[in-house]
Amino acid sequence: MNLDVLVFAAHPDDAELGMGGTIIKLITSGKKIGLVDLTKAELSTRGNVKLREKEADEAAKLMKLSFRENLGIPDGDISLSDSNLRKVIVTLRKYQPKIIFAPYLNDRHPDHIDASVLIKRAMFKSGLTKYESSFKGKKQPAYRPAKLFYYMQTYTFIPTFVVDISSTFKDKMKAVMAFKSQFYTSEKKEPSTFISSKNFISYVEARAEYYGFGIGKKYGEPFFCEESIEYNFSELLNK
Repeated sequence: MNLDVLVFAAHPDDAELGMGGTIIKLITSGKKIGLVDLTKAELSTRGNVKLREKEADEAAKLMKLSFRENLGIPDGDISLSDSNLRKVIVTLRKYQPKIIFAPYLNDRHPDHIDASVLIKRAMFKSGLTKYESSFKGKKQPAYRPAKLFYYMQTYTFIPTFVVDISSTFKDKMKAVMAFKSQFYTSEKKEPSTFISSKNFISYVEARAEYYGFGIGKKYGEPFFCEESIEYNFSELLNK
């Protein structure tokens, strides 16, 4: 499968929270999108691995992903090891996405930072012809996606661009809420966490409104790119 977009997340629910509206918008426009969770979030305070897998499957169906995979990297230890790099490189070479997304370079959660570093290193190394990898016993050719974009999680940044998700925000929130074990309900008796606070979902909506306001839309999702992006005036001038 040659993908248009491959999204990487440290934990199930990260991608939904950070760029669920953009994922759904791209899929609605006919693009092939895959999502790879690096860990099974086995260290999460709330829920358990089996439940998170079920929730991740439900969110994938709601977003209509082409596929969702989990690399099984240990939660809390997304190290820059050759083993972890190889898992990501095999995935990149297997699906050959045109562009990829990863968590932003700096964040409250160390796993998000480590995931960002791992994905960037893997993207570069995947394009090296002398780095060998195989899938199902067959040698893989070198391949490097055209661009790496970062999505926002807890810490903010000045965006390189913002995607209008006004038409997909409600569907994004349905995918987010598929992870019921992680968010606030009056019936929950599990320990409280940063994202299970009563106001967290309101924060998610407020952020989307804030970045939407910046582009004159109802809701928006911000992204960052370390490289310069060419701007084409024709689309703006031909409206």
